[in-house]
Amino acid sequence: MAYEIGKLPLETLIGPTGEATAALVRLDERLAHSPVRDGWIERSHFHDAVAAMWVEGELVHLEDLVFRDVEMDQRVATHELTRAHSVVRKRRRTFAQARDWALGRDGLRELVGRGGIPAADAQSDREGEGGEALAGSADPWAEPEVDPLTAEFAEIDAVLARSSRLLAGDPVAPKAAPQGDERLTVLYDLDWDEGARLAEWRQILERTSGLPTVLRASLALDAWVAIEVLQRGTWIGGILVAAFLRQEGIAANHLACLHLGAQKVPRERRRSRARTERVIAFLDTIREAAIAGLKEHDRLLLAKERMERVLHGRRASSKLPAMMDLVLSRPLVSTSMVQSTLKVSRQGALDLIGAFSLREMTGKESFRAWGIG
Repeated sequence: MAYEIGKLPLETLIGPTGEATAALVRLDERLAHSPVRDGWIERSHFHDAVAAMWVEGELVHLEDLVFRDVEMDQRVATHELTRAHSVVRKRRRTFAQARDWALGRDGLRELVGRGGIPAADAQSDREGEGGEALAGSADPWAEPEVDPLTAEFAEIDAVLARSSRLLAGDPVAPKAAPQGDERLTVLYDLDWDEGARLAEWRQILERTSGLPTVLRASLALDAWVAIEVLQRGTWIGGILVAAFLRQEGIAANHLACLHLGAQKVPRERRRSRARTERVIAFLDTIREAAIAGLKEHDRLLLAKERMERVLHGRRASSKLPAMMDLVLSRPLVSTSMVQSTLKVSRQGALDLIGAFSLREMTGKESFRAWGIG
């Protein structure tokens, strides 16, 4: 479980670090003032979620994930699809918050889960610059205290309310059992101290504070895998490291798609026995993620310019501008999605799709979806 940084061969790592940093900064700067930034960001969540499952050895189809997100599933949702949708939701949640949210108290509670909060952080957060604990300060990780008398009155009120409904003839639903933090022993190892592992992982970021940001992110990715912080949801590490890059300002305008970059780096390199080879592989992961993002941005920009030509001379009440925004924000769309989002008929949705000459992505008669190609 211990992860030793040791002496890093900086003469070997400085080149890949510089290349990864340059690519990531170039992408972030391009997105900062891009007219397709919002669409790019929304698309990136889906692509990275599919890649996260791929890295773990699971196959999730992009179209299934898109329609799962709008609750228009074409088939029964699988466990892998549900997990991929969790990636999408957590990426959205992370990007919607302040830059330092994900690695803070509230962010870790939500992203990692209540069981993964390191108790050691309560002491470190109470310590001042001199290392002395602040007297009288409350534990920031502790749940707020509840007045026992207030709790008793609340329980009495609930009993009276249920009794009144029962006397009035209304059915009373059975009271659900309280949900605790305990996990199923069949699925989880009770000796697996996620709190201590997460605390150790966060120490890696602190101990490498003097190194370049992208190199710190690469070490954090390697440490997450080596420490095995969580028993479930290893993909959360990629989101936390992406949030770290955003917090440090290297990727201030987007959330890096690190799983998408990992797809382009052989697993043998990412899981090499040599630590230096692994770190370089994760540096290449960051660089490949940025390069893929640049290509996707240029493709969306060209598609937007092409669709804007169709808008010339259209009425102000036309649905085409909204249709363009929808197409740019989703890897693909179906007639049902267009109908629901733009409030048009099925034929109207087909007319909007035809106006932009979108490419059919599925090739199925029973189910058709379109994208910008």
